[in-house]
Amino acid sequence: MGDQLRETAAVARALRDAVRGDVDFGAAARALHTMDASNYRRVPVGVVAPRDAADVAAALAVCREHGVPVVPRGAGTSIAGQATGTGVVLDFTRHMRDIVSVDPETRTAVVRPGAVLDRLRDAARPYGLTFGPDPSTHSRCTLGGMIGNNACGAHSVAWGTTADNVHELSVVTYGGAELRLGPGGQGAPDGLARLVHDHLAAIRTGFPPGLPRRISGYALDALLPERGTDLARAFCGSEGTLAVLTGATVRLVESPPARALAVLGYADESAAAEAAPGLLPHRPLTVEGMAEDLVRDPAARAVLPRGGAWLFAETGGATPGEAAAHAARLLRTADALDGTVVTDPAARRALWRVREDAAGTATRTAGGDEAWPGWEDCAVPPARLGAYLRDFRALLAAHGLHGTPYGHFGDGCIHVRIDFDLVTPEGVRRFRRFSEEVAGLVVAHGGSLSGEHGDGQARAELLPRMYGDELVALFGRFKDLWDPDGGMNPGMLARPARLDENLRFAVLPRERVEVAFGYPHDGGDFATAVRRCVGVAKCRVDGPNQGPGVMCPSFRATGEERHSTRGRARLLHEMLAGEVVTDGWRSAEVREALDLCLSCRGCRSDCPVGVDMATYKAEFLHHHYAGRPRPAAHYAMGRLPQWLRLAAPFAPALNAAARVRPLAALAKRAAGVAPERDLPRLAPQTFRAWFARRGAGAGDLLVWPDTFTDHLSPSVGRAAVTVLEAAGLRPALPPGRVCCGLTYVSTGQLDRARTVLRRTLDTMEPALGTPVVVLEPSCAAALRSDLPELLADDPRARRLAGSVRTFAEALEEYAPHWRPPRLDRAVTGQTHCHQHAVLGDAADRRLRARAGLTGDLAGGCCGLAGDFGFTRGHYEVSVACAEDQLLPAVRAALPGTGVLADGYSCRTQLDQLAGVRARHLAEVLAEGLSS
Repeated sequence: MGDQLRETAAVARALRDAVRGDVDFGAAARALHTMDASNYRRVPVGVVAPRDAADVAAALAVCREHGVPVVPRGAGTSIAGQATGTGVVLDFTRHMRDIVSVDPETRTAVVRPGAVLDRLRDAARPYGLTFGPDPSTHSRCTLGGMIGNNACGAHSVAWGTTADNVHELSVVTYGGAELRLGPGGQGAPDGLARLVHDHLAAIRTGFPPGLPRRISGYALDALLPERGTDLARAFCGSEGTLAVLTGATVRLVESPPARALAVLGYADESAAAEAAPGLLPHRPLTVEGMAEDLVRDPAARAVLPRGGAWLFAETGGATPGEAAAHAARLLRTADALDGTVVTDPAARRALWRVREDAAGTATRTAGGDEAWPGWEDCAVPPARLGAYLRDFRALLAAHGLHGTPYGHFGDGCIHVRIDFDLVTPEGVRRFRRFSEEVAGLVVAHGGSLSGEHGDGQARAELLPRMYGDELVALFGRFKDLWDPDGGMNPGMLARPARLDENLRFAVLPRERVEVAFGYPHDGGDFATAVRRCVGVAKCRVDGPNQGPGVMCPSFRATGEERHSTRGRARLLHEMLAGEVVTDGWRSAEVREALDLCLSCRGCRSDCPVGVDMATYKAEFLHHHYAGRPRPAAHYAMGRLPQWLRLAAPFAPALNAAARVRPLAALAKRAAGVAPERDLPRLAPQTFRAWFARRGAGAGDLLVWPDTFTDHLSPSVGRAAVTVLEAAGLRPALPPGRVCCGLTYVSTGQLDRARTVLRRTLDTMEPALGTPVVVLEPSCAAALRSDLPELLADDPRARRLAGSVRTFAEALEEYAPHWRPPRLDRAVTGQTHCHQHAVLGDAADRRLRARAGLTGDLAGGCCGLAGDFGFTRGHYEVSVACAEDQLLPAVRAALPGTGVLADGYSCRTQLDQLAGVRARHLAEVLAEGLSS
């Protein structure tokens, strides 16, 4: 062990001396790269983020000298394990991510391997061009990863696979050769021409015909003389096993300026699959399919036509009318139970979102059980797809397994996650038996073991069943010509590891970890909750965040994997494993990664698998600081309710003191507050005091006097009471002191949070069942989610949680006939991230519409997020989060536009960063009532 550590240290030193990029052999960097989006886990020795091709060559030279293997990696969204490795990971997402050029004349672009697909599409869009392949991870996957896996996507029926759209590639071999690969044998390593010549018959006859999605194995048939001996095409799909990509010239295609979507309903998925080939002569851009067991959102189901399965066929045209007419013709000729043509861009995006999130949605069965990749993307000839699906469903049933097929029906490619038990030995044995049998089934239907994501470790072991021993042996010789030392991603494709080795679940503890939260959706098991993250990396969306989404503001601010939801989940996984992150709950690596988590809860709703990092963070902090001193901010802002209650009688004096700069600086230092922040002004009269002076009696509903409304913005409470009364309701306050526990939860003071919440339940017990209107979205979210999960043993917790209503929900439910004042003005601002993630804002949107308030509110997170933006060391990230969506939306608003923000943090951020006064919706409506 000592010799190994010394050798690893020597490799790290040599790499730091040789490359200009980042070299990190620390536990956190290694832990972040142990997994991709597959079932597999391999621990690297270190991570290098090269700055350019010279850095790549230098890193390879060091690794070659020390006999260390290399694994090229993009966004890490591979589903078969090929982006994991035991050597040095080359991370191309940090520096080598630029779009070098776009040439509209030749319809080509030059890109670096870490360039994100959507950024290439953005660069090509002004010329009416796009890059044809578009996997569902298009917002974060890299061109290098797409080339490594020969990625495809929804539009492959029109524009083919990545290999169909690559012109030339620049690569560096493990041996140090710099090659430029292209047609006509350009860039071939020594001996390759002879290898192909000597095995022409095997290559010509060994690949199954009629397969638009044949991704498995090496594409040796691209080297046939009648196919142009195209080295770039043959390199695609090699999964980092031949050489390291440093640049690519890719082809672009014309993107129709207008699109429409024909949605066709069929009785079941086999009927839809059998109908798909009949649509291809009409030249649609896509033919995607899914069955009803994947569409679990009632709102999404409501917009689909009748049927138990659907085909989505997209059409294009020069004008919206032309695209719609094309879709209508397709609809008329399709033999469907029902159908509709969707032309509205927002409606089309909503439908595509259902499909794109399927990779995450399908990780849970309809019954809530875990489901995993393994047979994620096999493909058969499109004409065989219906029959294959029937046989596949029968095989699942024979093994007692369940899965939800969906995917690229027009290409015969099926995605499916299956509820394998990958934890117990018997479950793993069944996984192997099923894999072997389904491989035989795919081959019997003339198919490919992989139709999109590559073989990796999941399927490469089974390639002899598809290709036979002779061709698979040829694969090994092909790799050896490029990589005679075996340094490029060993264990993949040629001489692969077994499909049941290196499973990422094997390292997790078998005994349950003692935790504070209930984790009701994960059987009360923290390890099950953590392994929800399957690595699809929607939290790593690159570029401007469009629409209402929130996740993941800290990653969007820093661009670092450890500040993404996935990165934090990976670190927690490794913390439980104890191999790389060895300090358990005391881990500094996990604490540092979670430090910039805003607890915005965006992942709870935006993550396709429902990872809830805010809860995991609170759980970690609870254990991390158990019996130890906490940061000053935890004592100050984490216990804000008690301090504000004590401060209330002295509000004028404290406000005056806060205006004295030296005193304010001293107070901020003692409280762990960022020096750049202004201290909030305390209300001279609390909301509770104002309400008590009114002498109100019993009410129809209770208005929750949360800490922020009570002590910092009582005008919101007064406005809400005014509006509720105008709507014919009788608001009252709870019978005593109450608190949602939010500040204690967010800082991980969970024992104190439970004490506060039990006291609240005692106070509320006489009023349980009465509707509770909570004006601060973060407090409403805490009562709805944290309360029942922290006090799962107390039935009162669920009763109170079920009584919580937002301001708009209360008006809609209890005063349905009330007409709000007609304001007829434009508004901007932000939907609170907790409202987006936990509560929903549909009632708010309807209320705004009835009041004539037009315009959409921004998504994202304001960046203040309770105590986060006030805590020392967080200011720059807090500002960056605000600059993502909120501040640009407010700046872009026309004069006279109202600014709405129901959250106290959002209003404070706007005030302190933009000098803008935002208001709660209740304040705007109350003002309208008085005018």
